[in-house]
Amino acid sequence: MSDIVNEAVVVLNEKLASADFDGTAKFDIEGEGAVMMDAAGARAADEAADVTLSADAETFKSILDGDTNPTSAFMTGKLKIDGDMGMAMKLAAVLA
Repeated sequence: MSDIVNEAVVVLNEKLASADFDGTAKFDIEGEGAVMMDAAGARAADEAADVTLSADAETFKSILDGDTNPTSAFMTGKLKIDGDMGMAMKLAAVLA
């Protein structure tokens, strides 16, 4: 497992701790691995999810750091979304 995935799990668990996120989502980080998020929190895993968000490591880190808005990343093609768009929007609100 990569350092980027490990860091993502820590940051996402902090963001999810105070959020009401009731679905399943997966961040697929190109060349690094995947992070699953659900009501229990975030963990390094690659499982089926309601929505899968794919991006390169740089874009993903920028979203986590709050430097890039997830919606802007999607609109500019840096973030790809496959699955439930409503769940993606809920997740974007958690990450903001």
